[in-house]
Amino acid sequence: MKIAVMPGDGVGKEVVPAALVVLKEVARKFGFRYTTDHYPFGGEHYLKTGQLLPDSALKELAAHDAILFGAVGVDPRGSQQIPQGILESDILLKMRFDLDQYANLRPTRLLPGVPTPLKNAGPDDIDMIIVRENTEGLYCGNGGFLYKHTPHEVANQIEVATRRGVERCIRFAFDYAKQFGRKKVTLVAKTNVLRFAHNLWLRAFEEIKTDYPGLETDYHHVDACTMYMVTKPKIYDVIVTTNMFGDIITDLGAAIQGGMGMAASGNLNPTRQAASMFEPVHGSAPDIAGKNWANPIATFLSLAMMLDFLKQSKAAAAVNQAIRQVVADPKNHTRDLGGTATTTAVTEAICAAI
Repeated sequence: MKIAVMPGDGVGKEVVPAALVVLKEVARKFGFRYTTDHYPFGGEHYLKTGQLLPDSALKELAAHDAILFGAVGVDPRGSQQIPQGILESDILLKMRFDLDQYANLRPTRLLPGVPTPLKNAGPDDIDMIIVRENTEGLYCGNGGFLYKHTPHEVANQIEVATRRGVERCIRFAFDYAKQFGRKKVTLVAKTNVLRFAHNLWLRAFEEIKTDYPGLETDYHHVDACTMYMVTKPKIYDVIVTTNMFGDIITDLGAAIQGGMGMAASGNLNPTRQAASMFEPVHGSAPDIAGKNWANPIATFLSLAMMLDFLKQSKAAAAVNQAIRQVVADPKNHTRDLGGTATTTAVTEAICAAI
């Protein structure tokens, strides 16, 4: 396997190397081989070089089997400022769009021993998979300004939904549910207000579900979904939704599964014609960077997703089982989970469990 490694900034430079330690251990145990190519791109690299993600590097990244990514973003308290949103648009979104990583997969599972802010919820109640459309919607940059910096300024941000983009995301969600024994797929949108783009989503969903007669289906407005994720999360199994709504509800999902340090993601190109990218979603956390405090579990869960995607299912299962075993013991909880364990200590515990 050929893996591109891009730690990025802040705690990304701690959790990604920790994931490589786990990868080395699980490869030794299960006897598979891999190579890694390391890339420096991120906020700190931009401040040093003025370079974001050049097309030549993107072409190299595309030729890998997968990308293991950390986080981008430098300390905003520093004297050097980066234009707002440029790291996200010219590194993260560029990879997602140009490598056609159209399905963003976000598992939302509460593991035994991990605290949740939901009073009466346990691991049996919080176990959902959120499939977020990843290359269209409001995030594709279709918009602009008129009369900028005048009293008459107009800003437009136009949501884009194509039949092809919507269909392939919905079908991915149904295929995922079928493959992994899930029982129900729920479409989350806002059809009562966004009556054009989201009507397309609803019509495509209604048509595609007829190809999957063994699966239950449902539809929820996004505002209802945010309420139900808190009050009765057990009703959700697989959710499929738009780019922006997916971005929002997956962070709510992270909160109820124990926090951002427990939240993994995969940006998938299911055709495998270009590399898929796997990343924790907690960001660069400059306030704790360099202190060995970062929770590496989200990165390890992302690593397990990567291994599963690369057909190393036994290795993926071993990493996931080690994670369940380790986080069940409070002595292995990092500060975000109310403990005092270090990044290094958690990594060592995971390797020992494997």
